[in-house]
Amino acid sequence: MNRKLVALLAVVLLLGACGSKVPGDAGRIDAKLVSDLKPGDAQTVAQSVDAFGFDLFHQLADGKQNTITSPLSVAVMLAMALAGADGDTAAGMAKVLHLGERRDVRVGALLRELADTGEVKLSVADALWADPGTPLEKDYQDFVRKTFGATVDQGDLGSPGIVKTIDDWAAENTNGRIDHIAADLGLPDPAAVVVLLNAVYFLGQWKTPFDNTAPAPFAVGGGATVDVPTMQLRDATLGYAQLDGYRMLRLPYGKHARYSMEIMLPDQGHSLTDMLKGLDAASWRAAAGRLSEQDVDEVTLPRFELRWSAQLMPPLQRMGLPTGGLTSMAKAGPALTAVVQKTYIKVDEKGTEAAAVTGGVATMARSNPLDFRVDRPFAFTISDQETGAILFLGAVTDPRS
Repeated sequence: MNRKLVALLAVVLLLGACGSKVPGDAGRIDAKLVSDLKPGDAQTVAQSVDAFGFDLFHQLADGKQNTITSPLSVAVMLAMALAGADGDTAAGMAKVLHLGERRDVRVGALLRELADTGEVKLSVADALWADPGTPLEKDYQDFVRKTFGATVDQGDLGSPGIVKTIDDWAAENTNGRIDHIAADLGLPDPAAVVVLLNAVYFLGQWKTPFDNTAPAPFAVGGGATVDVPTMQLRDATLGYAQLDGYRMLRLPYGKHARYSMEIMLPDQGHSLTDMLKGLDAASWRAAAGRLSEQDVDEVTLPRFELRWSAQLMPPLQRMGLPTGGLTSMAKAGPALTAVVQKTYIKVDEKGTEAAAVTGGVATMARSNPLDFRVDRPFAFTISDQETGAILFLGAVTDPRS
């Protein structure tokens, strides 16, 4: 794949850790299942993740408030649910996810390829808990273990003890950045029969660190200007493109710059809202493909640390996600009734740290000197240039916590 066709993410790094973890357990994803795939399958399914990610982002982001999503995390969690669906429910879910089949083993190939790096720390983990009274189908358990590296356990989802179990898992797989999600999912819930979780954690350093942080004006959403801590980078060679109504700048991580953050800054007189309306996976790839290495005199970027969360079932249903029973997951046919995502991102002089946990609950029937000053609302992605997978995609209207 063209290295410029990177895709949106939003997972970031603390400081300079390196090494990545294959999802779940390094031995859990079936090596033969992945090795039988065709070259480029990971990139193809990454494009599906990106398209889904933009569809969801348009349901959530209005350009007037901070919105930090992880397309990869939601897509993987829903792909695990899709593997348990049949008939019209499976067809509808696959359409929303831009996938061609209900049990798409290419997702496992993508997860393995994303983690195949020593420049940043990237881990993806998946887990399921099933109520003892609603056993999961064996072939379903085998599929999610082999394809996603998921752990599959039993738990009383109506007991208060499940809260600590779920929250401890979230904290362990996000370096403590997201330490509770059970209550957001409505747990404990006597009607719940299955809980699905995905966690994405990313940690890395800028290829060229920022410095000289000082207060500088930033026009927050609504037009008011406030002083925020602003980092500075001078005399750097970076990927840059002037596009229709906005500019894009790529800030790479690590020595070989496989992962990067793409900043999309509306031109003066153009709003973030209007820019986002015209942005989808195809236009994003086209814009990233136009980036060229240029000598940049100065880059300024706010230092920020943000948390975000949302109930995703309403927007997913607006996108067409069906709520039929997952009969291939369990004979009882539980239905997905809640989807929640919680994200965290920290951007500082040394790098970026980002984390996301997505949970789902299934219940029974319920030429001039070039400067790039980020001093107004902007959007960003963090992307893998080899697979084009979206990990995180966000909009920042106010960098203050």
